[in-house]
Amino acid sequence: MSVRSAGTPRTELIADTALALLTERGMRGLTHRAVDEAAGLPQGSTSNHARTRLALLETVVRRQAEREAVVLDPDELPDPAGGREALIASLALAVHRYLSGDFRQLLVSRYELALEATRRPELRAYYDAAGAQFREPLTAMLRAAGSKDPERHTLTLVAWTDGLLFTCVAGTYHATVPSEQDLRAGFRELLRGMLG
Repeated sequence: MSVRSAGTPRTELIADTALALLTERGMRGLTHRAVDEAAGLPQGSTSNHARTRLALLETVVRRQAEREAVVLDPDELPDPAGGREALIASLALAVHRYLSGDFRQLLVSRYELALEATRRPELRAYYDAAGAQFREPLTAMLRAAGSKDPERHTLTLVAWTDGLLFTCVAGTYHATVPSEQDLRAGFRELLRGMLG
């Protein structure tokens, strides 16, 4: 398991370690004691930071959102004036990054958190708020690309993208990483169908 360097502030170390444990061991393997042990911290450190199971899960959701936000740097987001091709290029770049390298593990932890949020209403609100920060810019980009129904098109685009990511990480194509060119072709076809 890789966690951040020893010079990292303790709260980030706890969050990164908890996220890594969630990816490696699943929800049952994520405990306060396991985080302390994996991070090399004195027993009780994680409990001091996140007293309850819910607080620990909220810490993980927050860190998940922070880590996912760097998949596509804000400077790489398309200028709405760039039109549909700029949007396609950005989406393909982000998905390709998710499916290659270290970002792939973030998808595993995201699936674990999504399933847990279906069982815990108190986590659901926190999880949904974290997800909204990604959906809202996408809706704005679709509106700028000419969508007549950007909310519905956002749902379609997110569902298609999430399905692709799941299939290539945990599904029957788990060993497949589509090329960025193939991803562009897929997004182009999808957007053509939605936007005309």
